[in-house]
Amino acid sequence: MHVTIEPMQVCHLERVVAIEREVYPSPWSKNAFVNEIMDNGLASYWVAMIEEQVVGYAGIWTIMDEAHLTTLAVCRRWQRRGVGSLLLDRLLVEAKALGATRITLEVRVSNDKAQKLYKKYGFMSSGLRPNYYHDEDALVMWLDNLLP
Repeated sequence: MHVTIEPMQVCHLERVVAIEREVYPSPWSKNAFVNEIMDNGLASYWVAMIEEQVVGYAGIWTIMDEAHLTTLAVCRRWQRRGVGSLLLDRLLVEAKALGATRITLEVRVSNDKAQKLYKKYGFMSSGLRPNYYHDEDALVMWLDNLLP
């Protein structure tokens, strides 16, 4: 399996939205992704490609010295095969290149797989955001000391 990580483009969005609907109970719309990649100067979004097919995606916003991981998803067929790690690696490189020294994220309290991935990278839990999702609280996690 050869995975490439590429900047997200409009041509990727049909598959991105399909993955979004597959893995999230409250999926973003295609228009939300269009706005992120076309109009949000703070945003950086990436796709994971296998044989020219999008199998995952991720994005951050970088504001001054802080980055915020806005989304990371891998289609079920390719989960637990390192695709999420490759996307997270790309986001961390991008955050550092844009001057971030720390990065934060919110993750569903029930999403043990994602929490395990983030903890592997050194993210630490810092609290809960009640009702962050329409049906669940979010765990807030931080990774400090991003080094160049």
